[in-house]
Amino acid sequence: MNQIVGSHDILLLTLDTLRFDVAAELAEAGRIPNLARHLPGGRWEKRHAPGSFTYASHQAIFAGFLPTPAEPGRHPRLFAAAFAGSETTADGTFVYDTPDLVSGLAEAGYRTACVGGVGFFNKQGALGSVLPGLFEESHWEPEFGVSSPTSFESQVARAEEIAARTAPEQPLFLFVNVSALHQPNWFHLPGASKEDGDSRATHAAALEYVDRHIGRLFTAMSSRRPCLALVCSDHGTAYGDDGWTGHRIGHESVWTVPYAHFLLDQEAAR
Repeated sequence: MNQIVGSHDILLLTLDTLRFDVAAELAEAGRIPNLARHLPGGRWEKRHAPGSFTYASHQAIFAGFLPTPAEPGRHPRLFAAAFAGSETTADGTFVYDTPDLVSGLAEAGYRTACVGGVGFFNKQGALGSVLPGLFEESHWEPEFGVSSPTSFESQVARAEEIAARTAPEQPLFLFVNVSALHQPNWFHLPGASKEDGDSRATHAAALEYVDRHIGRLFTAMSSRRPCLALVCSDHGTAYGDDGWTGHRIGHESVWTVPYAHFLLDQEAAR
């Protein structure tokens, strides 16, 4: 990371509420080609979320605690605040002296920008202002939110604007919280209705919707310089699994999430 920070733009994309099993099934079936072509080996990495709902998980992620590989061992982190006794800070870790990664990258010269999605990023109250308040600039509109059938398209359009007006000589750290997977998502599946409600099938359809537009985001973020993309879920959600529904619960469908990081160069992203 010490060779990446400063020389690359950085995109952190959280696919809010995306389950690992759904993400893995769609990648294997060829249903998310625009994402899968960038996944190492065409597969998602199975990881454990640092929290069971959006606020808790993003507080951890912004502190440098990305989802943890779902296997025993000490796993070196890409980013970490300077902290005595840390067992996951390694030689390749980008270490910062600020309380969070966002301000750490700002101190390293990055412009930091947030395109919010779910309610914890809507800036409509004190709680909804905490996470976006970490960034130099933050954006949220109802069109970006969970009830909008075109939320991701609107978010991508805003991301394109941010990248286009960032000074060419300044690296950009862009965070996008994708709301499309979060309930309600029934409107992403043709033929589904509000009365039918959400399901694994509508959740999968929402990921396919995101995949149809994600190429524009990758192109925008690699238009200025090479870009490190970190793509993951903050937590999953249950659709009747073992009788459970929703998240903020300790169920496998919630704790197990997809993760990938990869480099976008100015040719490969197109």
